[in-house]
This record gives sequence, C-alpha cells and structure tokens, in this order.
Amino acid sequence: MTALPIPPRDNAVRAAVERLSRIQPGAYQVVTCYLKLEPRDKTRGKYLIKMKNRVREAAATLQRPNLDRAVRDAVAADLDRVLRYFEEPSRLPPARGIALFACRTLDLFDVLPLPHVHRSRLDVAPVPLVRELVALDEEVGTILVVACDRTGARFFEVTAYGVVELPSLTAWATRPGKFHGERQAKKGSVLAGGFGEHNYHMRIREEKHRHYAQVAQQIFQIHTQRPLSGLVLAGVGVDAGALLPHLHTYLHDLVLGVVRLNPKRVAAAEVREAALALREERERAWERAHAEAVREGVATGWAVKGVEPTLRALERGQVRTLLADGQDDDRRIDDAVEEALAQRVQVDVVYDERARRVVDGLAGLLRFRR
Repeated sequence: MTALPIPPRDNAVRAAVERLSRIQPGAYQVVTCYLKLEPRDKTRGKYLIKMKNRVREAAATLQRPNLDRAVRDAVAADLDRVLRYFEEPSRLPPARGIALFACRTLDLFDVLPLPHVHRSRLDVAPVPLVRELVALDEEVGTILVVACDRTGARFFEVTAYGVVELPSLTAWATRPGKFHGERQAKKGSVLAGGFGEHNYHMRIREEKHRHYAQVAQQIFQIHTQRPLSGLVLAGVGVDAGALLPHLHTYLHDLVLGVVRLNPKRVAAAEVREAALALREERERAWERAHAEAVREGVATGWAVKGVEPTLRALERGQVRTLLADGQDDDRRIDDAVEEALAQRVQVDVVYDERARRVVDGLAGLLRFRR
C-alpha cells in the first residue's frame, strides 16, 4: 500500500504555523485572535459584539509605560484593522472558527479557518500565539470516513485542516436485480424453484460479506500506516452500519458514529462536516464526564475548581486536564488556556450549562493530589 497523501490545506496551515513560529520578539507586538463562528455565535452578530469588547480591552492595555509610542500606534492600527475585518460578514470563512494574526510592522495579516476554537479570545504579545493551532492538529488527529455499499467503498481522511480522498475499493458482485428462475434453469428442473432463488441470494450475501471483510482489512492497513483518532462509517439504509461486525475488535473503540451519506454521490466537504460534527458530539460527552470527575475529585483532593485555586494548581504544574467556562469573559481564563497549552495540558472548554456550574470559571483534574 502506498503512503497516504497529506491534504493540501494541511500543508498550507502547517506552513503558516511554521512561518508564524519563526517570528522572534522585536520592536513590535503581534495581535492574535481566536474566534468561534458556530451558528449560535453568528446569531444577531454575537461574535462581533464579543470581538468589539475584546478589542476595547486590548486597546486599554496599550497604555503600559514600557510600551514605545510607535509600537502603541502600530498595535492600535492593527486592532482597528482586525475589527474592520470582522465587521464585514462576507469576509468570514465558512468554518466553525477562525484564527487571525496581525502586525503592521511585519506586514502580517494571516487568516486561518478552523474547525474548532477553544474560546473566543484576543491578545497582544511579542510573538504570535500559535499553540492552539498546534494543539488542535494533535487533538483532532486523523479521522477516517468510510462510505460503503455492496459495490464499493470510498475512503476519506479528515484532519483538523483538510480532507483528502484515498484510493477506493470496487467489489466484484453479481448483477443486482430480481431473481428470474427461468433464466437460471429450464422449467421443471430442480433449480427452477426455491433452490435456485435461494442459491442466488446466498451468493449475493456471501459476496457482500467478502466485500465488507476486504473493506475492514483496508481500514486496518490504513490504521497501521497512520494511527487513527476516529472512524466514521457512512452509507445508505442498512449498508450504513453493515461494516461494523467486520472491523477488528480494537478498532471498535475508534468508531465515532454512523451517518447516512450516499457513497457514490457524497462530496469531500460533506464528509468532513459530518466527521467533525460527530467528533463534536463526542466532545460534549467528554465535557459532561470531565465535569462529573471534577465534582467527585474536589472532595477527594484530585480536582480543584474556581479561578484562583485552578491558577495556583496550573502554576505548580499540577493540572492534567483544564476545564474552562466557555461563556465566562474573565481575562484570566484566556491566560489559563494559553498557559495550559504551553504545558501541553489537555484543555476542555465547557459550554453545557450544568457542567459550567460545576467548573465555576476554571477547574482542573490533577496529576497528583492536593
């Protein structure tokens, strides 16, 4: 089997991350913005209201005495340019999130569509804050979508930043259609009745099972080349989930779900959207599970909750999973997310209302007890 191709958009985003990572501190500041663009964020321009507040807060910090006047003016211009960009909805990419990096001194204004953003946040720092981009690539990993019916299978590799179709499989199959006994044997023959029809349908069934086993083996080979973070099965009617019994046992845990997509007609963009939607559903389940773990862990010393206690635990390197309230605008939460990414701590931003009450702004599952 040949090596799997890398999606073109992956190449573009990774090239941007490498370029941004090479920027060193100098006589300038870089504006970094991460913005959620999910349907609820676009309702009545919520994303723009949030961004205006972030820009106003960032502008207030420019009065720091150690910041040169020319640098302050440049940052103010960058903030204005960022706001003007978001004020025009037609410029926004058709994505669930966006990362934007701006610095007039460096002639920098990069906009990267993202499938997911932890929190909407904006910061001004000596270098671009790219850790979330790197973490997102690692978190999403490689999701394989298999669109399959009895005549063939298409394979799509979905990553955080792109989707690419891999070589497909075509099954040899008996021509589909209704069994016609007179074509199988002469009238009066032992095959002209139920036996001939039974054999015909048994042959169709055997061919289907052989085909699904071959598809399952192809999935296994892909997994050995590039370990998968998730697996999505797609099809129409009963074919959608028919592949499940044929998968290797340890691949079952990777299955994110089954979706109804026509294998012959589905486009790569539809496949990517379906895969990321299923992954988001799985994330909501993780969110609730982590919140419950915090509830139980606070009493036993294996978790902390509240902004100040969590920040202290994070400073000590004690946190293994950071839970952050996705609706709380406390700037310290943004700083905690960035610090957690720097420590390669798992970040779980919570939007579920019941889970948010448990988190109380910030919470952490700990590596060792308090």
